[in-house]
Amino acid sequence: MVGLAREGDAGAFRSLYEAHVGRVYGLCVRLTGNEGEAEELTQDVFVRAWERLSTFRGDSAFSTWLYRLAVNQVLMARRGRWRRERRILLSSTAPEAPAPTPQWDNAMDLERAIATLPDRCRVVFVLHDIEGWPHADIAVEMGTAVGTCKAHLFRARRLLRKVLAP
Repeated sequence: MVGLAREGDAGAFRSLYEAHVGRVYGLCVRLTGNEGEAEELTQDVFVRAWERLSTFRGDSAFSTWLYRLAVNQVLMARRGRWRRERRILLSSTAPEAPAPTPQWDNAMDLERAIATLPDRCRVVFVLHDIEGWPHADIAVEMGTAVGTCKAHLFRARRLLRKVLAP
């Protein structure tokens, strides 16, 4: 199927899309904590996949290549958003309003709790504990040290325990 899609077969690519869109979307939701943003990023991932399909060498499974592409898209979007927010913050003279404190009930689910984690902690938690990535790969994707990834994971787990505790 991948071979046909690489040759420009839109139907083959559509089959790849249908086979993987659910998992890519789930990954994007977990990494961003925002369903709307995840929908946009999922579409961006598949547009990027179509454009770069010729770079897929087949050294790994297509799904592995696609999920790495998804993680890169999310991280690039986050970097762009962070830069824009920083420019706005630096040019703004108004004091920043405090972030609202989330209110939890006993029925709090893990997905909602993950969405509340700080960005870097959420990325490391999702990639390591949910997707099974090793710390070394996460560090490369995020451009940080392995120790920093481990620290983010520790913090994410601690925050989740606190949020989900009865």
